[in-house]
Amino acid sequence: MKRLRVGILGATGLVGQRFIQLLDEHPQFEITALAASDRSEAKPFAEVCSWKLPTPIPERFRSLNVEPCRPLLDCDLVFSGMPSSIAGEIEEEFAKAGYPVISNSSNHRMDNDVPLLVPEINSSHLELIGVQKRSRKWERGFIVTNPNCTTVALVLALAPLADAFGLEAVSVVTMQALSGAGYPGVASLDAIDNVVPYIDGEEPKVETEPQKILGKFTNGLIEHADFRVSAQCHRVNVTDGHTEAVAVKLKKKATREALIEAMQQFRGEPQKLGLYSAPKRPVIVLGENNRPQPRLDRDLEGGMATVVGRVREDNILDFKFTLLGHNTIRGAAGAAILNAELLVAKALL
Repeated sequence: MKRLRVGILGATGLVGQRFIQLLDEHPQFEITALAASDRSEAKPFAEVCSWKLPTPIPERFRSLNVEPCRPLLDCDLVFSGMPSSIAGEIEEEFAKAGYPVISNSSNHRMDNDVPLLVPEINSSHLELIGVQKRSRKWERGFIVTNPNCTTVALVLALAPLADAFGLEAVSVVTMQALSGAGYPGVASLDAIDNVVPYIDGEEPKVETEPQKILGKFTNGLIEHADFRVSAQCHRVNVTDGHTEAVAVKLKKKATREALIEAMQQFRGEPQKLGLYSAPKRPVIVLGENNRPQPRLDRDLEGGMATVVGRVREDNILDFKFTLLGHNTIRGAAGAAILNAELLVAKALL
């Protein structure tokens, strides 16, 4: 099968590095362009990238010159790992120029005509692409986004509960890894021996994105789900893996065993279609009282699953549990790649 040529926007950042790592040897996509800020332009990638992943830079990309983030790239589509401070306008320029844009950035997530996609949950939202192209008068290009890194781990656990029992309210307290802040990110004197109880812009994303993801596509729009979310977000001294303490109020009565069964049995389009990056188990429930833990569990299913533990009744809401998601894989680059694989399967790429 001929592979699609892809460009990486924001290639030198942590999310860009994950894109390169995960797309190396991918059967459907071939990286043909790396793009970053103007200060990196025309320089070899290995010279301008402070590589932070445990695997080395793939050899063929070391000497590849970095190009500017402008729609002149030699590729069929682009993955965007750019910071939100610059991503919005640049992504629109690429889409207007005819490039499909598969974005990890936050700028367009809540746009009425842009899918906020988690393939296991809301593949029907891809119908928004046609709405988007018509409303913006784009011929070939479009934008598809994946959620915030905290949100995607959360909604994978919430979706089977919403399907089986309905949701009224969700409370979530997060303990988020340092890699979520990018590089150089949080200063060492702020991170070591410390918990930072504020992440700029994070709580509003976690409180609003799940309702769009779990909403229904109706008459050309997404009708948002009607449950409420309360989020408190913290940065902790962990390299990768966001941990979340979640409590839920359900619309229907349930037992602990029924909750666990719903999460364990949850499957979606990626599993049915056998997509390359799809986890066989989107939600993994562990029985040990001291799990999940980032160091032990973030790489289960290649970092593409939500790992749940400590499912129990709650004294205020109905049930509570702890979950873990790998923030730079399923929470970022891996989510965007899975979105692109679904687009291929649906003949939209």
